[in-house]
Amino acid sequence: MDRLIHTSLSALRGAMNRQATTANNLANANTTGFRREISSARALWIQGQGFDARAQSSQEVLTADMRAGTVNQTGRELDVAMQGDALLTVQAREGGEAYTRRGDLQVSPTGVLTTGDGHVVMGEQGPITLPPADSMRIDQDGAIWIVPTGGDPNVPQQVDRLKLATPTGSQLLKGLDGLFRVPDGGVLPADPQARLTPRSLEGSNVEVTQGLMEMIEASRAWETQLRLISTAREIDTSASDLMRLPS
Repeated sequence: MDRLIHTSLSALRGAMNRQATTANNLANANTTGFRREISSARALWIQGQGFDARAQSSQEVLTADMRAGTVNQTGRELDVAMQGDALLTVQAREGGEAYTRRGDLQVSPTGVLTTGDGHVVMGEQGPITLPPADSMRIDQDGAIWIVPTGGDPNVPQQVDRLKLATPTGSQLLKGLDGLFRVPDGGVLPADPQARLTPRSLEGSNVEVTQGLMEMIEASRAWETQLRLISTAREIDTSASDLMRLPS
């Protein structure tokens, strides 16, 4: 019966991981540009002499759902929504390049352009720093135009261009920080054909109803495995009683 118990325990761990993934998706249902994480279970067969008669369960996050979320116009000049499968390049915490669909851009007190969650936005020449300006706007191709403080409103100046990349043909992995990365520290080249929608934001592609259903299914799977463990314990106890010598 110990074999059944260990198999059920692995299934319990899988149900917990599935619950964690679903909970994370639901928690980010209103996060700008969030991509729903997709987890899947697979069988890990026990290797050894004889036949492969037992398999443990492994539940892990495989990838992210890259379907576009709903785009809403905000009218704010620094809000951008990437079109198609374009990604905005940012600087990850460890210093390398990473990619996101989050377009709620902000200007820090030092003039550095960041996303709403604090990641530095990358341009064609590196991290983007903006000088003091009376106004600024971002075009569909990612060009950033400003009117310097005290300058002529009819003569805007281009200071940089957002680095937009397209992951077509490349493998991307989603990190715990919600950013996408190329495996082994690789980078995506800038895509001059990539476009964005100015003064708009893309919402999360998480479907709350589907997430609630997935959480209910994971809870039922957990309860099923608990019943199996209880049944295995009862069978083991009954077998021990049968083998006990009469006093």
